[in-house]
Amino acid sequence: MRITTASTAAALTLLLTAGLAAPAAASRGPGRPSVDGFWRMDGYGTVVAVGHGTYQEYQTTAVSCVKGDTARRTGPGTYTVGGDVLTVRLGGDGNRASVATASSAGHKQLHRISSLPAGCARQPPKDPLTSFDVFWRSFEENYPFFAAKGVDWRAVRAEYRPQVHADTTRAELFDIFSRMVRPLHDAHVAVQDGDQVFAVGRPGTEPPSPELDARTKEFIERHDLAGATYHRDFANARITYADLRGDGGHLGYLRISGFGGYLPQEHASYASQLAELDRALNTILTSERVSRLHGLIIDVRINGGGSDAMGLHIASRLTDTPYIAYAKRARDDPKNPAHHTRPEPVPVLPAHAPRYTGPIAVLTGGSTVSAGETFTQALMNRPGETLRIGQPTQGVFSDTLTRRLPNGMAAWLPNEEFLTHSGHTFDGTGIPPRVRVPVFTEEEFAAGRDSGFRRAVGVLGDHRA
Repeated sequence: MRITTASTAAALTLLLTAGLAAPAAASRGPGRPSVDGFWRMDGYGTVVAVGHGTYQEYQTTAVSCVKGDTARRTGPGTYTVGGDVLTVRLGGDGNRASVATASSAGHKQLHRISSLPAGCARQPPKDPLTSFDVFWRSFEENYPFFAAKGVDWRAVRAEYRPQVHADTTRAELFDIFSRMVRPLHDAHVAVQDGDQVFAVGRPGTEPPSPELDARTKEFIERHDLAGATYHRDFANARITYADLRGDGGHLGYLRISGFGGYLPQEHASYASQLAELDRALNTILTSERVSRLHGLIIDVRINGGGSDAMGLHIASRLTDTPYIAYAKRARDDPKNPAHHTRPEPVPVLPAHAPRYTGPIAVLTGGSTVSAGETFTQALMNRPGETLRIGQPTQGVFSDTLTRRLPNGMAAWLPNEEFLTHSGHTFDGTGIPPRVRVPVFTEEEFAAGRDSGFRRAVGVLGDHRA
């Protein structure tokens, strides 16, 4: 899909009139089909059984069917799992449907099928070889980036499967799986066995961590915000805002370390976290403040990701004009990694609240990960002046598929792409800045220097002048 600036309004009209905004009835009535039944999802290696108040996923490959998440019905067409809400909407003939997750962007398409695959009716064997085959198949059928990563996945199978036998221990199998995926250097790929997790990101980058977040936050407050006329943390300290000294405080600084974790409760619902985000934004982006700001620095250099929808929610406070953030598609052919679902344009719609629409400098780096990157991408088409400063982001955008293995272990992997208006993706390489400067290097720490922050202040100050 190619979405140009001239076609943005048309694309938005198509999206918002395609039946995605108006919920269809999910219960059976006279002459009305029901959402109950069995469904195959386009892409995602998933089939779904809906009925008796539940939405039950099954994770499928050519050799397996493993029971996945169970969501409980909470209203007409809505189901809740883990504090998040799924909304299922029927198509006109009752044989197609879409499902949206509140915390995510876009929709997944469903096709009605007559029954579950036969393998879903029985528990798969838990032996090491079966778990190996399900692990390998999960990547073979869903991972889109083998060619880009230069990895021959079939050669990987040929090398490692002979090392697995009936007596292979869990520790040995975990090590084999980890060695299989290490060459991908994909921060959205992981192997899990209980509390033990293996994951590795792009070489030369440092993954976000509480320790890195705390270190950089303290550094910024000491060296960049010492003279701020207003400075406050919000949302469980995941968001910081400051009015910068000079010219009446006409520059703002907004630091976002994640798109979630906004409440101290570990299992807080998405709705409650979104409400907490709104409380922060309503305090920061007041009518008085947005009217006097001449520039805004948004710092996502240490950002561990979270909810793409929250990133879009913040972007909606930064525009007066609807626009397309990106288009989203998923790999949907187990035999062809180059085949995808039809790209779905994802809009940013102006919020019904005070909005800042002036110049923005976005600070990024290799520790800008996942939803931090989709948020950065969502600002690329923002009407108005937006400048990226720092280093390339990590290079992982997709929601992660969690694949449960028969022996109780799990694999995480991506299967989606987030496209620009020209059809380009930044997977692997990350989103490049327009202005490159060091980001939290040991030399910067030692010198008490924050080059990205200084450059942003200078650029926005020049614009103000």
